[in-house]
Amino acid sequence: MEQEYESGLLESAVTELSRLPGVGRKTALRLALHLLRQDKSVGTALGESLINLCNGIKYCSECHNISEDELCPICANPMRDHRTVCVVESVKDVMAIENTRQYQGVYHVLGGLISPIDGVGPDQLQIDSLVERVKNGGNVDEVIIALSATMEGETTGFYIFRRLGETDVKVTQLARGVAVGNDLEYTDEITLGRSLTGRTLFSDSI
Repeated sequence: MEQEYESGLLESAVTELSRLPGVGRKTALRLALHLLRQDKSVGTALGESLINLCNGIKYCSECHNISEDELCPICANPMRDHRTVCVVESVKDVMAIENTRQYQGVYHVLGGLISPIDGVGPDQLQIDSLVERVKNGGNVDEVIIALSATMEGETTGFYIFRRLGETDVKVTQLARGVAVGNDLEYTDEITLGRSLTGRTLFSDSI
């Protein structure tokens, strides 16, 4: 049975904080009490930043990365190689690859992986928009499939490869420096950078 608190305001704060991933009610209570011990400006600044985040962040119309404008800074940058598109699962993977400083192309964020057991199919991901981008954009030479080395990642990568089979684009994947079962966000920058530069044709893995 979950503990309830005499203060409705505290109860509400704990309930909302505990909705965050990895935060149980005990941790949520510690966080709420910590904020109460601080100057009111600390909690106010936190609240305002979260409100601004929710209201101000949108998704790039080109790659579906988070952005404050119609196009994210990467897609809007003319110095990036727009002929090379790196397909990733989430925004966290964009951040991980950018931290390697080994990649100068652009991205396409799927928003997840195909996972029938979780009820996630291709139609729920940004796969159709990727195919459309390659077909109608006319300026994409290479698509790098940079998905986690899991069953879901392999399934999604193969599905994308098949969908792009009707185009002339070269489809590659990360070299096998990324351990099986690992998510990109947990792969160290050196290994991830080497996997990018040493990428191989996807067809070689079939």
